[in-house]
Amino acid sequence: MSALPALQPEPGNHFAAAQERFDQVLAWLRSKQALAMTHSDLERELEDRSREALRLAYQGWLDAQAPGQAEAPVVDAEGQPRTPKPQLHGRNLDTVFGRVKVQRIGYGAEGATSLHPLDGQLNLPAEVYSHELRRRVAKEVSKSAFDETVATLQEYTGTAIPKRQVEALAQRAAQDFDAFYEIRRQEAAGVGEGTGSVLVLTSDAKGVPVYQPDLRPATRKNAAQQRRKLTTRLTKGEKAHRKRMAAVTAVYTVAPYARSPEEVFADLRRQPPSDDHQPRPRPEGKRVAASLVETPAQMLEEAFREALSRDPGRQKTWAALVDGNKAQLGILRKLAKKHNVELTIALDIIHVLEYVWKAGRAFHDEGSDALEHWVLERLGRILQGHAGQVAGGMRRSATKRHLAKTKRAPVDRCAKYLRNHKRYLDYPRYLAAGLPIGTGVIEGTVRHLVKDRMLLTGARWRLPGGEAVLRLRALRASQDFDEYWHFHEAQEHERNHRARYADGVVPPTAHTSPRLEVITAGSSLSATARSLRFRLRLEAPDCSGAPASPPTSQHPPLA
Repeated sequence: MSALPALQPEPGNHFAAAQERFDQVLAWLRSKQALAMTHSDLERELEDRSREALRLAYQGWLDAQAPGQAEAPVVDAEGQPRTPKPQLHGRNLDTVFGRVKVQRIGYGAEGATSLHPLDGQLNLPAEVYSHELRRRVAKEVSKSAFDETVATLQEYTGTAIPKRQVEALAQRAAQDFDAFYEIRRQEAAGVGEGTGSVLVLTSDAKGVPVYQPDLRPATRKNAAQQRRKLTTRLTKGEKAHRKRMAAVTAVYTVAPYARSPEEVFADLRRQPPSDDHQPRPRPEGKRVAASLVETPAQMLEEAFREALSRDPGRQKTWAALVDGNKAQLGILRKLAKKHNVELTIALDIIHVLEYVWKAGRAFHDEGSDALEHWVLERLGRILQGHAGQVAGGMRRSATKRHLAKTKRAPVDRCAKYLRNHKRYLDYPRYLAAGLPIGTGVIEGTVRHLVKDRMLLTGARWRLPGGEAVLRLRALRASQDFDEYWHFHEAQEHERNHRARYADGVVPPTAHTSPRLEVITAGSSLSATARSLRFRLRLEAPDCSGAPASPPTSQHPPLA
């Protein structure tokens, strides 16, 4: 596309340059060149030509706000009056349309950084990148690698953001994660999400490659003590000792789904459903979370708090699905006692099935019909509540066959697994009560939240960046991202602007009479939790002169 001449707006007409550029775009659309294009070529060219017109329109809108003179005395948070500077202060703002410039009056005092009321009225960010550009950064980094995010933003916005800045913006974008969910829990307490009467908590973990300083102490110690046999690769049994476990949780409600052990057995055998088969109910109100920083105990405590906000009266049936990890079981029992919750803990049937398959290979050849028959027979008995008998029977069979110690090892492991977790294998009771017995939700969550993004080829993470990406992915997976972003912008307004003025009030300026009201911990967020919305709301300013009470912020102002 050929360069167009620079345009100067007419005095008093801030949008003249944008109008002329739009007219040029329309004139080009009527040209022979445009009419000869395919639709896809035209689409791309039109986007390129229109972006500059939109940038000029944005610039005209900002120019119309200038100079941003305050209509009330400017007093900083320390109570010190500020006086206007003689010259306008300019700052750049990178947007989805390109770079624009904001010209505004600064109010200063000796030894103090100037205040700019127009920045507060427009809720401009502290750095050069606009909030909308930052929102797109947050969404892109939650989906793909940082390098790919840089390229995507360059292609679709024309704005080049260095990789290091993208990483920093991602961390800043995720900083209000805890505050968002804390406030939402307070507002949603006692308001049931969905119709499901079964409240499910489940957790798992996944290793994420990190740099050595960010390993947990025990892993870092093992890495330091490791003496590798080869310099170019690991040998059998050696570990890289470069992963840090990310704790993952999921909380959701679901309608009861009563089944018989025979029906579950038929499902696992992939048998076609009968004509009267009822479809499985879908999980509702699912909230997922993952963290490299928090411990499994802290993450499960957070999951309990989320569940209690949905069912403070403990009227739902609480269930936890586990894979048999001893530490995980101890944490769940401790938390259930602490919060006075009657919690039913069920062992995931798929984990049980894997143990049985490994044991069966000690008796029958891999891939044989005899192996499959052996496994399915014992699985059916486990589903009927006879796990102890199955464990004893396979051990006796191994002894009678005089299996070598190494060959019978998976048999002993399976039997021990079944006996140690017998109290969590009461499948007839779980199924009759309509409780889930599979950890498909958390397995899918681990794969989506952690594996698909954090384990990209060659990726190795530092804790701040990894934690930020996990939080942003969790917001999107829980379908909370849009609500969170409105809340985040409100918190940014508090940190960057309101916290710098007396009584938390940014003085209105001549061309921006509406004021920004933010949602904070002391505010009512919504009449109902299900339609909860965090927002920046435009309202007419209070002309009585009474200062608005400052919102409570959990974060200090930026330096």
